[in-house]
Amino acid sequence: MSTANVNSNSLSGTVLVHGDRGVHYSKAAGGAISPAISVSTTFRTAHPDENVTPIPELQFRDPERHVYSRYTQEVSGRAEQVLSKILNGYAITYPSGLSAAYSALIHYQPKRIAVRGGYHGCHESFVMYQKSRSDAEVIDLDADYKPGDLCWLETPVNPYGESRDIQYYAEKIHQVGGKLIVDSTFAPPPLQDPFRFGADCILHSGTKYLGGHSDLLCGVLVVKNEEEWNELWNIRTFTGCSMGSLEAWLLLRSLKTLHLRVPRQSETATVLAKWLQSVSKTASGQSFEGIPGGLVKSVWHSSLQGTDARGFNPQSQMTGGYNPTFSIALASPELASKFAHMLEYFMPATSLGGVESLVEHRRGTDPNTDPKLVRLSIGVEELDDLKADLRQALQKLGEIQA
Repeated sequence: MSTANVNSNSLSGTVLVHGDRGVHYSKAAGGAISPAISVSTTFRTAHPDENVTPIPELQFRDPERHVYSRYTQEVSGRAEQVLSKILNGYAITYPSGLSAAYSALIHYQPKRIAVRGGYHGCHESFVMYQKSRSDAEVIDLDADYKPGDLCWLETPVNPYGESRDIQYYAEKIHQVGGKLIVDSTFAPPPLQDPFRFGADCILHSGTKYLGGHSDLLCGVLVVKNEEEWNELWNIRTFTGCSMGSLEAWLLLRSLKTLHLRVPRQSETATVLAKWLQSVSKTASGQSFEGIPGGLVKSVWHSSLQGTDARGFNPQSQMTGGYNPTFSIALASPELASKFAHMLEYFMPATSLGGVESLVEHRRGTDPNTDPKLVRLSIGVEELDDLKADLRQALQKLGEIQA
């Protein structure tokens, strides 16, 4: 497998469009350019006289034939080949981000999980894991590590959109022989490559940027070698966590435009975050571009972090651009709850990473979140239109507050 197609600052459209040519690809006249959706669950077995590899000896990462769709099927295999190239490892797909997360826990069997904050759904997966292993503990990310620990690092962290230092936590967990999983959902290629900084496994909720169109559920794990991929494949197969045929087809379709979508979303989000920070620095009684001061209290985004006490700056890690999802805090829970429904181009909904911009009063789905917090997922619309939309909604909030 070649991993030389993607560097930290770019994402090859050629790889995204043609990266599956090595498998299940026909050059015969009349062959379909877009693969068909594979709906069959089972596939014809070989005749005894045929000289084929026995089923137990098949290489399921790139099988010469399919047996049963819980094992492999054509389109998900093609998607995994493209994902492997752009994520610089060995990628395996799942029916959701949480199924990928739980499979990682089964694979690594940690005695303790070091984590802080992040996606509340993963914390529920930790609870499920503890039901199957009653001696497992969840500890703070900055606790002292011991052998058998797993560091679960989400960066940028949901819902705020601020970055954490992958290399620091990689070195810390590796000193005790533990493993580091990086949930890089907020920073898909080309924004961040966690393997460069010491990650052992990368997790993506493919529902978000990899899917990119708010129309599929998907999870992805990426590891560094084929032996570990085979172990994950075995867990996936016999826990019944294979991706559906339609979802695999939608994912393969979506990956072809990842290099067009994500850099644009990143660039727009970075401009908007810095603009909103200027709004947040405007005192009550004053205004900024017609927006009353005191409405926006805080803005969180990797581009705004600067350098921390250990010398970490997100710019050194997010070499391909900053995350397109970030959060703001408004002056009161009441204003935060109304804000989403005053916008025209931002759709009031949970999730993130789609081509359409989304806005969410995060307390509605995560009860532990600050009730004044609003999360923004930036889509591919025009920057000026999104800025104007945010401006008019903030102006309306100013009228309510007055």
